Amino acid sequence: MARTEEGTLLWEPSEKRKQDSNIYQYMNWLKKHKDLHFEDYHSLWKWSVDELELFWGSLWEYFEIQSKGNYQNVLTSHKMPGAEWFEGSKINYTEHIFRNRDRHKPAIIHTSEVREKSEISWDRLYQETASLQLTLKHLGVEKGDRVVAYVSNIYESVVAFLATASLGAVWSSASPDFGTQSVIDRFKQIEPKVMITVDGYRYSGKDFDRTEIVENIQSELPTLKATIAIPYLNENANFDRLKNVTLWDHAVNSGKDIMLHFEHVPFNDPLWVLFSSGTTGKPKPIVQSQGGILMEHLKALTFHADLDESDRFFWFTTTGWMMWNYLVGGLLTGSTIILFDGNPGFPDKKMLWKLAEQTNMTVFGTSASYITACMKDELVPKEEFDLSSLKNISSTGSPLPPEGFQWCYDNVKEDLWIASASGGTDVCTAFILGVPILPVYAGELQCRGLGAKIESFNDDGQPEINEVGELVLTEPFPSMPIYFWNDEDGSRLHESYFDVFPGIWRHGDYLKVTDRHTCVIYGRSDATINRGGIRIGTSEIYRAVDQVNEIADSLIVDIPDGNGDSYTPLFVLMKEGMELTDDIKQAIKGQIRKQCSPRHVPTSIYSVPDLPKTLNGKKLEIPVKKILMGKSVDKVVNQGSLSNPNSLDYFVEFAREQQETK
Repeated sequence: MARTEEGTLLWEPSEKRKQDSNIYQYMNWLKKHKDLHFEDYHSLWKWSVDELELFWGSLWEYFEIQSKGNYQNVLTSHKMPGAEWFEGSKINYTEHIFRNRDRHKPAIIHTSEVREKSEISWDRLYQETASLQLTLKHLGVEKGDRVVAYVSNIYESVVAFLATASLGAVWSSASPDFGTQSVIDRFKQIEPKVMITVDGYRYSGKDFDRTEIVENIQSELPTLKATIAIPYLNENANFDRLKNVTLWDHAVNSGKDIMLHFEHVPFNDPLWVLFSSGTTGKPKPIVQSQGGILMEHLKALTFHADLDESDRFFWFTTTGWMMWNYLVGGLLTGSTIILFDGNPGFPDKKMLWKLAEQTNMTVFGTSASYITACMKDELVPKEEFDLSSLKNISSTGSPLPPEGFQWCYDNVKEDLWIASASGGTDVCTAFILGVPILPVYAGELQCRGLGAKIESFNDDGQPEINEVGELVLTEPFPSMPIYFWNDEDGSRLHESYFDVFPGIWRHGDYLKVTDRHTCVIYGRSDATINRGGIRIGTSEIYRAVDQVNEIADSLIVDIPDGNGDSYTPLFVLMKEGMELTDDIKQAIKGQIRKQCSPRHVPTSIYSVPDLPKTLNGKKLEIPVKKILMGKSVDKVVNQGSLSNPNSLDYFVEFAREQQETK
């Protein structure tokens, strides 16, 4: 695999592309209506973070936000946490989805391992949302009640969310590949009134019936009054073992021409509860507001994803990851959203590229790991598929290495806008992302998002340029959590974000802001490798290891030895049919020595049968580190939060053997 230098210029937008972009339209609007003139993106960004009230107030006007009552102030204060936005206004998220519903194009294209590709019209989406709203009302759902969903990434899930939000009720979802306890750990915290569920799902061609698990979940939710069941895996699914069940077809079959009622709620009322991965305890119930999410998703998807009614917007996700919520937000722009449920690598990794061709996809949202996997398998999608509609590939989940950027241009399309993004469940968006009017440099995220005052702080709490530091947010942001559920005194929220730099959001990632105003993410700051006083992000190690073709994936941890030094084992997952030989070990060490530094060559290298990952596909660096330091596995990781809990067995045994040899 050829190495690509970080910062290599790979693409520049044409003048036409810039002029046609949504952000140019906004800049022209500012010039015409506000007498504000900006020469480039960075000057616009700087104004947006220095003049928060003016910026977000301009978006209220630009997007013609529909509200009952006028807001008194855009922002009550700049104090974090505790700042409130657009106080006095009353809005409804779902109302903004349907305010232009007379579109003669699909609202949703969906397909899965169970279902053939089909299209859902805007009219059908509206009618089924209105019918389900009526059903939820009959079941007693009111403003503030919780509706939870154990559902696949299918169109019914979108209907269910929109109906819930239309009532001012609070949504939360989990994917059906989550195990019993991990779902209970989430849903029980928020005391739901209604649950929506599928009967099962299909993954890699194998069927998984979930009705017994749903029965167990029901038994642990004493506040649950009713369950709406979707026969997804089996059209004739038997739900007899469940209590108080309404079948989906009945729930959305209230007749034609029912009108949606929109419950207007205060701007800062809750829209949904998202949960952290819960790797080290019960997942954190992160509550975000109707208004904050509405404003942020309109901004991010209109300006940074450049979506409009002509787009077909896809992101590979499940309902257990915030990217599902973000994908649904594409409907705010009038785009057609594309849903896929199943294994993106089944029957092979060409599957999503085939989907891109079949749906005339314009925006392909995926993870860095998927692009890296395609690269390692030497796929050349442009030779097999018609990707003429594709204008953008967006990537998140982990840092996309420079080689991943280069692979897209070499093997997908030359005229392609690559937008790597970094944010999180905590804000249900990206802080650092793309914009269509800027060039693309290998390994670099194009820009800090409008209205997000992101800095890279050194240990003294000072911002730096061209240096790796802590990613912080120094001013309030609308989609920040309004609170954690059941965190009455706010202590858990404070501990999560504000205990390092008082009054400043510390996100937990390592960031470098370049003198070109681009950004590079180096992985989690609490997983950094510190050898001889030189710190390096784990993503840099993984990038070097990825250069060795025999390696499928890797995980490294840095374990202090108590004497001022540390032990750094590297665990590698070999490609199928490959074995870890001394030659391969030397190749790995050579790549790390050359690309990182001689100090960061691992102490030892081990082949593992699997690497532990969360249900959302993130590596468990910190829990593995703690296990190797002698901590009990039950104390450092919630195994229900893992997609492959048995993978921990290797590390538990490894720690035991290491202890015995001391």
